[in-house]
Amino acid sequence: MKPVFALCLIGLLSGCLAFPPKDITPEMRDDYVTAVASIGCVLRDESDYQPVELQTGLTREQTIDLTKYHLAKGTAEKLPDDAGIRLMTGACA
Repeated sequence: MKPVFALCLIGLLSGCLAFPPKDITPEMRDDYVTAVASIGCVLRDESDYQPVELQTGLTREQTIDLTKYHLAKGTAEKLPDDAGIRLMTGACA
């Protein structure tokens, strides 16, 4: 019974782990958090994503990947009615 419990526990924990996107450095992750904080901690549309990309040098795909990473990690939350996301880490905490 112990091996079954261990496998279940591993399965549960693996769903809780969030891995940063490939080819994204810790500095890029920090720059993303700082840039999102500079626009009020919320990403809704083009007028929010573009300043983050300009400040960080990230592509749109990298910015979206980092947003997904923070959602999976629990350091961002979806806003009601699909109105965007709110970052909840760094200066946005």
